[in-house]
Amino acid sequence: MQITDLVTPDRVIVRLQAHSKSHLLAELARRAAIATGLAQGQIGDALEAREALGSTGVGAGIAIPHAQITGLQHFYGLFVRLDRPIDYDAIDGRPVDLVFLLLIPANNKEHLQALASVSRRLRDRAVGAALRGAKGAREAHEALTSTP
Repeated sequence: MQITDLVTPDRVIVRLQAHSKSHLLAELARRAAIATGLAQGQIGDALEAREALGSTGVGAGIAIPHAQITGLQHFYGLFVRLDRPIDYDAIDGRPVDLVFLLLIPANNKEHLQALASVSRRLRDRAVGAALRGAKGAREAHEALTSTP
């Protein structure tokens, strides 16, 4: 599975405002609910439950909040670059500004492959620099999905 399978140009947002980790997760759940037709509370609860197991802040200013969602038919990806970094309890203690939301259909066996694809892409230093320097959503999408 490639990142191009997970995110489309309309699922890239630059300069999203979030004041805290919980505010960010609620906003991601709200946007995902609109796109998927599922309940915002269901998505938000699943994201919070996953965070309770351990932070999805993977370091270097990157977070990959993810959860398996009952009733979701297809993987759903949403990339956001925050307008300013926030504390996210990341494993390296650094604030987060690049976030990739990944919602996974329940009992899907490809979820580790999808997470690995997103993680590999975001951890690429050139990609991270391009995402942080992108002037708009189109440029960020190209940085995220272009072949190295």
